[in-house]
Amino acid sequence: MTTEHRPEDSPAHPVYPDLAGKVAVVTGGSRGIGAETGRALAGQGVAVCLVGRDRPALFEVADSIGKQGGTAIGVVADVTDAGALGRVAERVADELGPVDILAAFAGSPGEPIPTTELAEDRWRQILDADLTSAFLTIHTFLPGMVERFSGSILTLSSAAGRQPGQVNLAHGAANAGLTMLTRQLATELGPQGIRVNCLAPTTVRTAKVTAAMSKELQHKAALRHPLRRLAEPTDIASAALFLASDAAGYLTGVTLDVTGGRITN
Repeated sequence: MTTEHRPEDSPAHPVYPDLAGKVAVVTGGSRGIGAETGRALAGQGVAVCLVGRDRPALFEVADSIGKQGGTAIGVVADVTDAGALGRVAERVADELGPVDILAAFAGSPGEPIPTTELAEDRWRQILDADLTSAFLTIHTFLPGMVERFSGSILTLSSAAGRQPGQVNLAHGAANAGLTMLTRQLATELGPQGIRVNCLAPTTVRTAKVTAAMSKELQHKAALRHPLRRLAEPTDIASAALFLASDAAGYLTGVTLDVTGGRITN
């Protein structure tokens, strides 16, 4: 009989000594995957700038990192606004220094909307939130990486960009676009010493997901994964640490399916 397996205590992240002393920017940093990735990076000795729109949540994450002995600042900004991102870059340069790691993790939740009910303005909003935001974030911080001939860029797609599912059409198309954005940038920027990789998880047990899904629905969703559990934010953060580190120094253009075996190609 198959049963859902979920670790009661998330294991500590592996240690990547080369990350210590670096500077990272994480968008979507106020909660969920972005917040956990920020905590994980700070735990490796990385100075982190968390970017998001929810001021109280953002500062709560930054404060929690500080209480654990890490270095983090929270900057409120809309990542679909190039001007706002420019101001983020100025603050990071002033307070933390040159950016070594860029995690463009902001995006929309991908709620199901029938295509017949998907209005043009909503289509554009979703593409902006999921795809354009990643482009603008990378475009803002890329010149510094090119100048230093060094950098690791991470994008965040999802299983929705890897195979059709129950999400809305715009979210699926934007997430598929993120995988090609990653591949294209990796090809372009590799000769300049910059690596670009993508994470593509399935359902992650964030606070938002646990609030929206009953335990029964979570259990049923878990059983669709060979590992018989849903991903935890720490699972995605661990993958992000690996891709950002020198341990993945010969990996670029990769979309890593963090799906518990649900996607295997």
